[in-house]
Amino acid sequence: MKHLSTLSLLLLLGTAAHAQFPKSLKDAAQKATGKGGSTSGLTNADVVAGLKEALDKGTERSVSLASAADGFWKNDRIRIPFPPEAEKMKTTLKGIGMTKQVDEFELTMNRAAETAAKEAVPVFLEAIKGMSIGDGFAILKGGDNAATNYLKEKTTANLTTRFRPIVEKATQQVALTSYWTPLANGYNKAGAFTGAKAVDPDLDAYVTQKAIDGLFVLIADEEQKIRKDPMAQTTDLLRKVFGGQ
Repeated sequence: MKHLSTLSLLLLLGTAAHAQFPKSLKDAAQKATGKGGSTSGLTNADVVAGLKEALDKGTERSVSLASAADGFWKNDRIRIPFPPEAEKMKTTLKGIGMTKQVDEFELTMNRAAETAAKEAVPVFLEAIKGMSIGDGFAILKGGDNAATNYLKEKTTANLTTRFRPIVEKATQQVALTSYWTPLANGYNKAGAFTGAKAVDPDLDAYVTQKAIDGLFVLIADEEQKIRKDPMAQTTDLLRKVFGGQ
């Protein structure tokens, strides 16, 4: 893997005890704040600019993976299943010979998420662009998931706003709503007599949330990869800030 991923810089934070890492973000933070006796000439702006560059590259990669054909469908970590609260409905439908319809239904949910994920890049870039020096150093000095948590806090609301209409459009294009709403409403009506738990007919909200969750799963996966195999710095700025040059 030749590209620096989202958290390749962040995951060096807190790893000073691990000899396999030549540098950590904490080292970079100390340089920028004048601690540790370094004379590298790094500034706060250098460190945060390097962090932003790393986040730019990594979020693009995560979005690219999620929005690719089968990005959700063939990734067991983020694949969107039949709504859990509707498992009984799923079992009932399969029991009456509708297995094919159920499978197609799940596929179209994942296709909707893949389409919506394409909208995430500008949302992430906006959050990264708006990162202050204070935000950057809070991430540098934070825990293992500091960057992921930062992005979640800053982007979830905007991702939901942008994803929802994309999911609605996608579900209409694949007739997903026409599958779900009648099934959910019919099941709920029958459940009034059988005592079965009602299911939420708002499928778009479910797919939207799962699409967002999936993106952050990919970011978290990147974090674990980088903990084991730190990437090389690919630009002068990153080498200056995090390569000890």
